[in-house]
Amino acid sequence: MSRVRGRDTKPELAIRSELHRRGLRFRVHQRPIESFRRTADIVFRPAMVAVMIDGCYWHGCPDHHRPSTKNSVFWREKIASNLKRDQETNETLSAAGWLVLRFWEHEDPRSVADRIQELVIARRVSPRHKSR
Repeated sequence: MSRVRGRDTKPELAIRSELHRRGLRFRVHQRPIESFRRTADIVFRPAMVAVMIDGCYWHGCPDHHRPSTKNSVFWREKIASNLKRDQETNETLSAAGWLVLRFWEHEDPRSVADRIQELVIARRVSPRHKSR
């Protein structure tokens, strides 16, 4: 497990590259809320948008996750705890006014970037977020 990348994965890099190419600027691997010990893969602070790129195995993708046959109880509990933590993260950030976007690692980087760009621009022009 120590060899599993927790940041700067190929899907993350592809999406970040596409966003940067479009002129969007962001922070990477930062805590949206400083006191909350969870990081987002991509953070747009002024728009208050946190983007997570979830791995199919580690986050239980309904299309691609295949349960392990070895040590299955451990892995089933591990994935369940990851899903619970993801839900807690979504709820905490949302309650603080953040928009949380989650995408799967298998999704097309261009379509992911389209969606992110659309929502970031919409939140940037929103009167609620202009003063921040």
